Amino acid sequence: MSDDASANPAMASDSEEASEVFAVTLTRASGFRFEVTALDDEPCEGFAIEDGRQGATGQDFDAVRVLASAMASCLGSSLVYCLQKSQIQLKSLRVVARGEIARNDRQRLRVRSLHIELFPEVATADAERMRGCLGVFEDFCIVTESVRKGFPVVVGVESRAS
Repeated sequence: MSDDASANPAMASDSEEASEVFAVTLTRASGFRFEVTALDDEPCEGFAIEDGRQGATGQDFDAVRVLASAMASCLGSSLVYCLQKSQIQLKSLRVVARGEIARNDRQRLRVRSLHIELFPEVATADAERMRGCLGVFEDFCIVTESVRKGFPVVVGVESRAS
């Protein structure tokens, strides 16, 4: 890579695959609270991450819950997209992410597992057609498929027809 490309990761050489550069900036506000800013330096209003067990106020999400939310949101979006492409009307969708944090062999806290359940509601007539999406939507979730290599992710779907 040229010096310019080294300084700017958005400038990839012709031999590299096309990629999308993304970034967020976290700025410490106080204690364990960080305010989040997007790549364009626009504040993400109302979005802050507060990490750490000691001194945390509990007013904001911690990093583990942000990770779980990102994975749950991505899976939900992937399912919505597939249902839309299949012309299946989604009446409602709730996604619940539950995780377990435990100490590893070096006594460091780590996410041991994450279980994400989706609860889509579709018309009774569409319940059978929805099965096609249930077999493929996970594969299109960028976040979950990327993280899955690091720790087990269990995804369940409990649909409701009405």
